[in-house]
Amino acid sequence: MSEAKTLTGEPGGLSTLVRAALPAVPGVNQLPGVRKGSARDFTGLAYRRERVVAERARVDAYAAVCGFPRKDVVPLTYPHMLAFPLHMAIMSDPVFPYPAIGMVHVENTITARRAVRVGEALDVTTAVGAPRPHAKGVLLDFVTTVSADGETAWESTSTYLRRGRTIEGQVSPGLEILDAPTGGVEWRLPANLGRTYASVSGDANPIHLYPLTAKALGFPRQIAHGMWTKARSVAAIENRLPEAVTVKVAFKKPVFLPSTVAFAARQDDAGWTFAMTSPKDGSPHLLGRTTSPTPDI
Repeated sequence: MSEAKTLTGEPGGLSTLVRAALPAVPGVNQLPGVRKGSARDFTGLAYRRERVVAERARVDAYAAVCGFPRKDVVPLTYPHMLAFPLHMAIMSDPVFPYPAIGMVHVENTITARRAVRVGEALDVTTAVGAPRPHAKGVLLDFVTTVSADGETAWESTSTYLRRGRTIEGQVSPGLEILDAPTGGVEWRLPANLGRTYASVSGDANPIHLYPLTAKALGFPRQIAHGMWTKARSVAAIENRLPEAVTVKVAFKKPVFLPSTVAFAARQDDAGWTFAMTSPKDGSPHLLGRTTSPTPDI
């Protein structure tokens, strides 16, 4: 993998969405600067942001949307907001062989080594390697490291599924929790939740915004962001988690908006197991568990 490219300026906005969408437009996707590279030749790509500040106003706005209290440290899931522009930069890069539209976030693992302070300046790097096989296509792991003064504070792996032709190799099993809790407290999610979360996260994927934009991409109506479902779940138990912790989730059935979901959590010797499910039949929207982080080598 080549050295990480530096993302400068204020990321996000309409230009980012346009760059992400163009490779999915027939004809346009063959133009220089838009045409995607070969999946066969792709070995990896990395982007970085330097001295990014977790600003109070943005942290508070995010916390309010996701159910976290206001603190002097950022919510456990917040550094993903700093990494998301890097995800989009990678997906929009002509070297990356797949269009951003159609990438499905299927799993996410976060490891906090320590708390990140509001106002702290951070260096953020996201790298993706070669695709790996999946029964329905290929998986790509976007690995993010957030550090300050050379010390790693936070890490994550966002695994995306690209449906279509697969590649040779052994398929790794995803996260499964056979005895996940069901029932629990019910949350009513409004129709504008996707737009509200997009305003604080920068993730304005059309599938989350309006019925019309979601239908254009194959959904009957808009769906909640997967990372909102993780953030809201973590917010429900964050005051019972240690400062250093790993939280892994699998995104299962989409959460259509508006709707009602149920959240339940159970603690054991290893940590917490939790689930966001449908109150009607108990089918899972999200399955998750927490563990102690492995030592940082």
